Amino acid sequence: MAIARLGRQLRQVKRPYGLWAKMAAVVVLGLCFIFVWFMFSSSSSSVTARRESFDDIGEPVSKNTKVRNFGSQPRKKEVKKDEKKAKFGSDLEGKDKVEKRVGGSVSKSVHEHKSERKNVKETSKKKKVKENTKLPEKAESEDEDSQEKEDGEEEREVVDGKEEGLELDREGAEGEDGLVEPGDQESEGKLEDDGGESRNGGKKQKKMKGPVFDPKAHYSWKLCNTKSKHNYIPCIDFEVSSTKLQTYRHTERSCPRTPTMCLVPLPRDGYESPVRWPESKLKVFYKNVAHPKLAAFIKKHSWLVESGEYLTFPQNQSEFKGGVDHYLESIEETVPDIELGKNIRMVLDIGCTDSSFGAALYDKGVLALSLGLKDDLVDLAQIALERGFPAVVSPFGSRRLPFPSGVFDAIHCSGCTINWHSNGGKRLLEMNRILRPGGYFLLSTKHDNIEDEEAMTTLTASICWNILAHKSDDVGEVSIKIYQKPESNDIYELRRKKVPPLCKENENPDAAWYVPMKTCLHTIPSAIEQRGTEWPEEWPKRLETFPDWVDNKDKVIADANHWAAIVNKSYLTGMGIDWSNIRNVMDMKAIYGGFAAALAKQNVWVMNVVPVHAPDTLPIIFERGLVGTYHDWCESFGTYPRSYDLLHADHLFSRLKGRCKHPVSIVVEMDRILRPGGWLIVRDKVEILDPLGGILKSMYWEIRMTFAKDKEGIICAQKTGWRP
Repeated sequence: MAIARLGRQLRQVKRPYGLWAKMAAVVVLGLCFIFVWFMFSSSSSSVTARRESFDDIGEPVSKNTKVRNFGSQPRKKEVKKDEKKAKFGSDLEGKDKVEKRVGGSVSKSVHEHKSERKNVKETSKKKKVKENTKLPEKAESEDEDSQEKEDGEEEREVVDGKEEGLELDREGAEGEDGLVEPGDQESEGKLEDDGGESRNGGKKQKKMKGPVFDPKAHYSWKLCNTKSKHNYIPCIDFEVSSTKLQTYRHTERSCPRTPTMCLVPLPRDGYESPVRWPESKLKVFYKNVAHPKLAAFIKKHSWLVESGEYLTFPQNQSEFKGGVDHYLESIEETVPDIELGKNIRMVLDIGCTDSSFGAALYDKGVLALSLGLKDDLVDLAQIALERGFPAVVSPFGSRRLPFPSGVFDAIHCSGCTINWHSNGGKRLLEMNRILRPGGYFLLSTKHDNIEDEEAMTTLTASICWNILAHKSDDVGEVSIKIYQKPESNDIYELRRKKVPPLCKENENPDAAWYVPMKTCLHTIPSAIEQRGTEWPEEWPKRLETFPDWVDNKDKVIADANHWAAIVNKSYLTGMGIDWSNIRNVMDMKAIYGGFAAALAKQNVWVMNVVPVHAPDTLPIIFERGLVGTYHDWCESFGTYPRSYDLLHADHLFSRLKGRCKHPVSIVVEMDRILRPGGWLIVRDKVEILDPLGGILKSMYWEIRMTFAKDKEGIICAQKTGWRP
């Protein structure tokens, strides 16, 4: 009995020890699991952290860096091949890759405000995929910086919806009616396609390694069949001809889902070589600007008259009774600080209701850019271009205009039907964005609506515009109001109601490409090194005078000297171009405006186009008293067919390599905007120029000159009147 009791006591004593042993084993196993999990998860998060930091790299990554090791093994091989290619390529090829790297970032961010409509996880994934795709581009060449200096380009991000400026509010990501515009969907499709190519085994890299143009391709052309016919503007007009549509233009810029690969027909009654400048100020060929509603418009207005085969513009006849000269004189008399052609050089004319206004300003040394609105069904901007005056066509609904902030000395709107106070005053706030601090807004109306006038007064007071004059002209039968934008931020702080509010500090005022308008006020620059604190020198001194905020004056001067030598020694005398027939010129890849400045003494004006993927130098161009715009050449330009006499493209195609899915569409766009008999000058790599010559010949262009040296070359071609 005693033995049995002792055994039971021993069993009772052992039980607790077994339980503790089991608990200890569980704890040990748990700690082992946590340790193993921590080791793997920390490694993964380390990779993620490093990949997310690539956007902060300001300089090209050297060839010896180990950043490439983040890719898969096949990708390493692609990088090595690209490095070998970079070693034997020209210095200019290295420069292309630098700019393309910056462009890759911009290409993503240009449409980032549209991607915000998707969930955050998808956006994050796309961003990481694109960053991974950019690695080989950053690792390719160490010769890039030297060539950057030679060309005078800065390696920094362009401001077209770029990363710092594209933290956009959701309110502007949709149209005013809450519907997504077709253009937004198109842009999203492009973004998703690019990301998809990167995810599917590096297809994008293979595409970038190939030639811009397929040298073995054969082309056959057909005419475009669209509702707007010979005046077709692909990203503004509807592509498909249909009698069911009441209008043929989009409410916002919206490009076809596939690039336009057809040729725009000539006018039904034929096309005549434009009247030479300066005679074109007084008359143009009617058939060149024919429009179904133009005849009815002519009967109601006196500033243009149909006379035989010409459309004439009687001197001192305009929309303003008493003449445009009287109108301008009354403005200068009312506000003596406005000195046209001196302190006022860059003017934006909203609506382009009367091209005689731009003609009169041109005689005074003012460069007025006419903005033809998308609902301008008479195509008056086309008449301005035919006469030889600067004009662009753009919708003016919910997106920003393609200009930097604070670049226009004055903005003019005559006979305005725009409801400036609608939609929270977005359109007027857009005018405030692009108007220079201390700049002038001139508004002339024939009939004042009391309610609209009160709303306009309230809005202008809320953004602190000072009304300098409100004058009724008995002769002109118009009411002229002249406002001035403030020159400092002090007045903003004195507002009782902070409506509209000041924009966030990270909101980029220069972001303009596919960026929605904002209902906020951008602060005015205050530091001497900031752009906009000083008014430019009087014209023409401002062409060669650079303010303190231009931190790369040596590059600007070098760029000016470079193009002055080329233009004077080659373009003006060595290419067989009759410059008396040249008036409207476009620099398709402008940097600092050196090409335009070199032509300043010629009877031409130059549209300086800064591609959205390139460094943002457009503010410098405007500061010099030259006109320009942002644009993405993967899309159609906002102008009418047959608008320009000469197109100049310096290494445009090599910069766009890998960005545009169909680079041939850029050549088709050149054919659209160039007049029959117009000239094209392209400077690029020989590997690009050779197939380009074949494409131009397939369109029956005449190759007037070719020259090549050290893998670089130039081609000069002239467009004919051929249509398929």
